[in-house]
Amino acid sequence: MEIKRIIEKIKSDIPNLNGIYFVGCGASCADLYPAKYFIEHNSIKLRTSLYTANEFNYDYPKALDKDTLVITCSLGGETPETVSASKLAMEKGATVISVTNKPNSSLAKNCNYLVVHDWDGKYSLKLDKMIKVLQIAVEVLNQYEGYENYNDINSGFDKIYDLIDQSVSTVVPEAREFAEKFKDDEVIYLMSSGPTYKVAYSFSICLLMEMQWKNSGSFHDGEYFHGPFEITDENASFILLMNDGKTRAIDARALEFLNRFNAKTALIDAKDYGLSSIIPNSVVDYFNPMLISAILRIYAEELATVRNHPLTKRRYMWKLTY
Repeated sequence: MEIKRIIEKIKSDIPNLNGIYFVGCGASCADLYPAKYFIEHNSIKLRTSLYTANEFNYDYPKALDKDTLVITCSLGGETPETVSASKLAMEKGATVISVTNKPNSSLAKNCNYLVVHDWDGKYSLKLDKMIKVLQIAVEVLNQYEGYENYNDINSGFDKIYDLIDQSVSTVVPEAREFAEKFKDDEVIYLMSSGPTYKVAYSFSICLLMEMQWKNSGSFHDGEYFHGPFEITDENASFILLMNDGKTRAIDARALEFLNRFNAKTALIDAKDYGLSSIIPNSVVDYFNPMLISAILRIYAEELATVRNHPLTKRRYMWKLTY
């Protein structure tokens, strides 16, 4: 069922929606963040939060009830913690929308509504999950409260896929240079702000720690000057994800300090790929995570190549009971 129609049906059943919670694990949890950020920064009435699934299972919010909407997300639809979270939310009377690439998965069978996202093929399709969850959030806000930039953000949804594919087609030389320069670093730190904050987190824990077995950490640019900047020198390695939008000044302040002390820095700037040239300024913030995630994917692939360590290589995941 089309997302707009799903939210219309939910509104007819839940006229007094009081909250929307986002639940997932790892990269899927991070993919939910732009939607959570959107609700948090635009809704007047709706409470919202983002949960890693097992925390939701062990310590769910007291407000979870029949007037609550829960969005659960898992690429393959078999993440046990997320499936359990879906079941728990429905047991508490909440309405659950599950977002997955597998329509016959366990997650797909344990929800009130199902949204199937793409994955294989073009690089833009690897961001379809993040985009579809944001579309759900936009529809919820618009139908329950109204959203003045509704037409602008839908225009962005129409254009972002092509921009992603166009951008990744040009970025291999920079990504290869990054890989050669950073391949032997013991630790790589990720930094960003705004809706892109969890992209930094996801790249750190999934692409670097999980898929490359490389030590990493991530933090918000706004927190950089409240502790992390003390390790900054020419021996420290950073990837800074720079937004086009309201929080750009926060990113710029961090970049200035990194350059001041000659830190080894890879900069991925959404402006370099023309984001605001095709996305209205009123909503450009919310499309940074998709574009930057796609660019980062190329960086990860090039790093895997020069290190002779495929992104699919694992020691524990899928091999052990844990």
